[in-house]
Amino acid sequence: MSQSTAHRHFHDELSQVKVRLLTMSGEAEAAVQVAIEALLERDADKARRVIGGDRIIDGLETEIEEQCLNLLALQQPMAKDLRLLVSAIKIANDLERVGDHAVNIGQCAARLTERRPTTPEPEIVEMARIAREMLSDSLDAFVRGDAAAGREICLRDDKVDALNRSVFRILLTHMMEEPHSIGAGMELLLVSRNLERIADLATNIAEDVVFLVEGKSIKHHAEEFGKPTPPSA
Repeated sequence: MSQSTAHRHFHDELSQVKVRLLTMSGEAEAAVQVAIEALLERDADKARRVIGGDRIIDGLETEIEEQCLNLLALQQPMAKDLRLLVSAIKIANDLERVGDHAVNIGQCAARLTERRPTTPEPEIVEMARIAREMLSDSLDAFVRGDAAAGREICLRDDKVDALNRSVFRILLTHMMEEPHSIGAGMELLLVSRNLERIADLATNIAEDVVFLVEGKSIKHHAEEFGKPTPPSA
């Protein structure tokens, strides 16, 4: 195999990694959506579907990790290609954890179907919407290599954190005023917490986009999100 052919084959493999990550992201987003539908509709079947479907996401993580490790071992990539493979492994792990949080929400939804009907706070629905958008946009930014989009996605996490705190205050007040609502309130607090963690994982992916493009870590440096860094090789 000529050097040019090997180079082309390597970049075809990198493209396949990106496609698999997009597929995995789609599965994770769908799991979150169905879990929230199960919660809002009191649908135990949808909750069970999310719980049972987690193995698909787990399988995709394994495939992506194996492919990336093979490419690292056989091709010994440098610079941006190396960062892409390292980032892909991390992103696959983050998406697997998103799937786990969707399962947690599905389990909460299933338990709530056995309790007296409780309407989830609108803040929870808004958290789910923002978290799913962050997840979708972060993978899109990864595929496009858009560091500016990655930085913008990181800033959205503040909104989810604020909603999570609001949900906590609202539900705590309800539980203090109506002790019979404590069980349902605790389940909804768990849902809110899991959505907040999903947004955190989307933020991790967005940070990896900046690392991929600029070779710079912005973790724990929120004040630098708005400061562009000259791209490296």
